[in-house]
Amino acid sequence: MSAFDPSEITIMVVDDELSVRQSLEAWFQDDGYSMLTAENAAEALKRMQEQHIDIILLDIKMPGMDGLALQDRIREFNQDVIIIIITAFATVDTAVRALKAGAFDYTTKPVDPDELSILVRNAVDRIRLQRENTALRESIDHLQFVDDIVGDSPQMQKVFELVKTVAPTDSTVLVLGESGTGKELIARAIHMNSTRKYFPIIPVNCGAIPETLMESELFGHEKGAFTGAQYRRKGKLEMARGGTLFLDEIGTLGLKSQVDLLRVLEDREFHRVGGERMVKADFRLICATNLNLEDEVKAGNFREDLFYRINVFTISLPPLRERQTDIPQLARHFLEKHCRTMNRTVNDIAPEAMDILKAYDWPGNVRELVNAIERAVVINKSGTITPDDLPMQMASRPASSSEDVTLADVERRHIERMLANFDWNISRTAEQLHIDRVTLYNKIEKYGLKRP
Repeated sequence: MSAFDPSEITIMVVDDELSVRQSLEAWFQDDGYSMLTAENAAEALKRMQEQHIDIILLDIKMPGMDGLALQDRIREFNQDVIIIIITAFATVDTAVRALKAGAFDYTTKPVDPDELSILVRNAVDRIRLQRENTALRESIDHLQFVDDIVGDSPQMQKVFELVKTVAPTDSTVLVLGESGTGKELIARAIHMNSTRKYFPIIPVNCGAIPETLMESELFGHEKGAFTGAQYRRKGKLEMARGGTLFLDEIGTLGLKSQVDLLRVLEDREFHRVGGERMVKADFRLICATNLNLEDEVKAGNFREDLFYRINVFTISLPPLRERQTDIPQLARHFLEKHCRTMNRTVNDIAPEAMDILKAYDWPGNVRELVNAIERAVVINKSGTITPDDLPMQMASRPASSSEDVTLADVERRHIERMLANFDWNISRTAEQLHIDRVTLYNKIEKYGLKRP
C-alpha cells in the first residue's frame, strides 16, 4: 500500500496542562499530522462527535473524569481509535489497567518526544494494516458478485476474452450496455484480475448525485469549505487510491464535472474543495454508460476531449434478448443463489417455465431475470418453479389484435407487466421505466391498474 500521508492521520492530545497540549501539538504538526487538543474529557468527547480521530494521546490524571474513565467511555462507541496513555504516575497498576482496557501503549511524563514519536509511528502502522484488511475484505466480498457473470454464448465469450486482455493493463476502460446488463460486474471483474485487486474499487453512480454535490463527492472538501462542511472529508478519488474508480452512468455527468475530471486525468493530481494542497491521483478509471456518447458529444452534452480520454478500450455488453441461449444457465445460477440466501429448497425449473423465460424479451435484462427468479423462489411451494411462479406469465400470453390497437393500450400493458415483474415495487419499476415515481403513480391511476 502507498505510504500514508501524515496529514491523513488526525491526532488529539487530551491533557489539562496547557504546556503539554501546546508542545505536543507543535511537535506532531511539524511531522505533518493533523492535530486537535482538548483540556478535559467533556471537550474530548465533543471533538470526537465532530470529526473522525485516529489516535488519542490521553493523560491519566485530569480533573473530573480521569483518563481511564474517559477511555472506557470512548470504547463504548468507538473500538477503532488508538489510545496512547500519558501518565506521571507510572505505577504498574495504572499501566496494566490501561492496557487491559484497550490502550495501545503508554508513556510517562515528562514526555520524551522521540519516544512518543515511535509509539505514534507504530500506531500509524496498525491503522495502515487495518485499512488494508478492510480493503481486502471488501475485495473478497465483491468476488461473489463477479461470480454472477454467467454465459456460454459467443457474445459473452467475447466479453470474457476482452476482460482477460485488458485487466492486467492499467488502461482506462469504457463499458457500454443497456441498463441491467451487468456493467458494474464487468468493472469488478476487470478490477479483480488487475494488479490493483488488493486495493478498493470505488463505484460512483454519476446519475444519482446532484451536480451541485458532485465536486465535493469526487474531490472531497476541507473543513469550512462551504456551509455545512464541519470537518475535512475525503472524496471518491482519494478513497480509490491504489485501486479503481468506477464511474457508472458517466454520460449523465455535468459539463463542469467533466472539465474537473478531465483535468485530473491529465495532471494526475487535484485539490480538495476549499483546499490548497495538491493531492496525487493514483487510480485506474473504468466508466460505464447506457448512452451513445458519440451522439451526446454531437448534441453538446458531453465533452469531446473527455470522450476520447475515456474511450481507450471499449467493452460492449449484449442485451439478454440477444443471448437467449444463456438464459437457462443464468436462471439456474440465480435459483441456487437465492435458495442459498433465503435458506429455501427449490430444486429446479419446470420445462414449461423455462420455455417462458427463454421466450421473454427481457427489457430489464439480467437484473430483471434476477428479480423474477427471486420472486419465484419466494412464492414457490412445490420445490419446482412453474409458470404460475413467474411474474411474466401473463405477459407471455399472446395478445389479441383487438386489445392493443392504440399506443395507450401498449403503454398500459407494458406498465402492468413491469409492475408485476417487480412485485409492484414502485421505485424499482419507475427506475426500470426511466420515469419518476410521481409519473408512474399518475399512469397507474390513469389506467386503473390495481395490485392483485
